[in-house]
Amino acid sequence: MSSTAALIRLGRHRCSTRLLTHSTTSTRAFSVSAARSADPWLLPNTPEHVEKTTSPADAPAPTPLPRPGEPVAQMRARLVYQSRKRGTLESDLLLSTFAQERLATMDEGELHEFDKLMDEPDWDIYYWATGKRTPPERWANSRILDKLREHVRNEGKVVRRMPDLS
Repeated sequence: MSSTAALIRLGRHRCSTRLLTHSTTSTRAFSVSAARSADPWLLPNTPEHVEKTTSPADAPAPTPLPRPGEPVAQMRARLVYQSRKRGTLESDLLLSTFAQERLATMDEGELHEFDKLMDEPDWDIYYWATGKRTPPERWANSRILDKLREHVRNEGKVVRRMPDLS
């Protein structure tokens, strides 16, 4: 007889194994995990995600950090960085490619407007740009948000990737 012989008995949610070794018997039980519960990390663009990430309608506009005397070149450099390092890949990709294509041609007024937009929550910007949510009144007539929506539509079917840091 071999040194180890195994006898496996399967139950509904439990599995028992009996090992026979040199006239010594030991039993080891283990369980099979139950059905998985709902995924806590919802996929973007699903109705559940849109609902879960919606900011309250009466939420005040974010207060931007004061940057008195910031030169335009420094503001552009900061906005390039902030557009790339948002915290969600979807927003990073959308805003960094927009900044790469449009930031160099923006005048100072547009740069300030883009700076204010960057203070908004990531998912709000993402869903306003993709048209999944209506932006609040403060962004209803925004030229920058209109340009961002045009960028998101990607009518030229450009394959986009994260811009290189330089």
